[in-house]
Amino acid sequence: MVAVKMQYCVLSVLLLNVYYTFVSSLYFHIGETEKKCFIEEIPDETMIIGNYRTQLYDKQKEEYLPATQGLGMFVEVKDPDEKVILSRQYGSEGRFTFTSHTPGEHQICLHSNSSKFALFAGGMLRVHLDIQVGEHTNNYAEIAAKDKLTELQLRVRQLVEQVDQIQKEQNYQRYREERFRQTSESTNQRVLWWSIVQTLILVAIGFWQMRHLKSFFEAKKLV
Repeated sequence: MVAVKMQYCVLSVLLLNVYYTFVSSLYFHIGETEKKCFIEEIPDETMIIGNYRTQLYDKQKEEYLPATQGLGMFVEVKDPDEKVILSRQYGSEGRFTFTSHTPGEHQICLHSNSSKFALFAGGMLRVHLDIQVGEHTNNYAEIAAKDKLTELQLRVRQLVEQVDQIQKEQNYQRYREERFRQTSESTNQRVLWWSIVQTLILVAIGFWQMRHLKSFFEAKKLV
């Protein structure tokens, strides 16, 4: 019984860690031609949904107000191999979605199309961004209504998908560990070869100096 409780506690901690890892919400400010980029470490075959809304600073009221419909945001996403997997123009408020196919750091960049509108005119734009990764992209209320699931069935499905997300994260961590090990081994091998080369150079210089000194002494008839 104690072992079962401990396993349940460990699973709860893991699920809690995954929840905080794969949900991030923030806001930031950008200028007229400024570009903001974010790095997200994402496992492979994982869906990502980003929701955003923009607010334009009103100098007269001295506060941020909802941006006009004409003001849009351009979103570009690159995978760890610098391959563009999403490049699209959106409105002042919207949602972008993509699926990772390569584990690693994905770059998410946003900038406004404000250069086309005199309304922005050197002001500041506040962007509220909410990024959801993995099973947090699912709308379980819609899933329950569509598949006619009971509360218990829905909870079981949530747990299964959360465990699947944990497995993906563990696979990604193993991938990172393997890459780090390969980098460490490569670095150690280079250091070893560089030490061998330095030793050979020192031996060669010492041998040359001895030959040079011997020739010098022989020329001076000291030997």
